[in-house]
Amino acid sequence: MWSVVKSVLAALIGVQSNVKRQQDFSSGKPLIFIVTAIVIALVFVLILVGVAMVAAR
Repeated sequence: MWSVVKSVLAALIGVQSNVKRQQDFSSGKPLIFIVTAIVIALVFVLILVGVAMVAAR
């Protein structure tokens, strides 16, 4: 699971290597990557909202 999280984070910021990307696509489990990316994106948005709320006080 940690490798999926690392791979998704690297892909989201655009620094994933071509070799790792090919390994991810050949794993045959795209749903795991999709769900992980959605969860990470939601956590990121919630953190931004939290920071904005604290800064607005």
